[in-house]
Amino acid sequence: MPTALQHRPAIAADLDEVISFPQSAEELFFCYPKAAWPLDVGQLAAAMAERRESTVVTLDGKVAGFANFYQWQHGEFCALGNLMVAPWARGQGVAQYLLEVLEGIARDQYKAPVMKVSCFNANTGGLLLYTRLGYRPAAIVERRASDGARIALVQLEKSL
Repeated sequence: MPTALQHRPAIAADLDEVISFPQSAEELFFCYPKAAWPLDVGQLAAAMAERRESTVVTLDGKVAGFANFYQWQHGEFCALGNLMVAPWARGQGVAQYLLEVLEGIARDQYKAPVMKVSCFNANTGGLLLYTRLGYRPAAIVERRASDGARIALVQLEKSL
């Protein structure tokens, strides 16, 4: 993993960069299903306002990743949301680093013994990443894609 990876809380000035990360309506659906394509600062700011621990990862000083908790229950669990990686930074350990950072926050600040993630069945990269990092399927629930098609949401968990 590059030593150039660092993290910090996300700030309003990061949003212009982060909204450029999803490269298609499908990618946006994977990381923020309620958002409308194309992602804009208002939508992301609204998500940040109702979520916790919005965090960015920088690679060589440039914002390269973003994620937060969309659910949290102190002493019980945290659920990862809005995981996005800049196209230029993909395949360089950004998502793994970001997950490790948020797992640490969940464990240390929220005393959460479990981290939860949800990943759509069509998001092969996400499913492979999560399982490689120790997440195990806990449930599969039916959801609807933006075109109304049936889609499976795989809910995964990892003991912290």
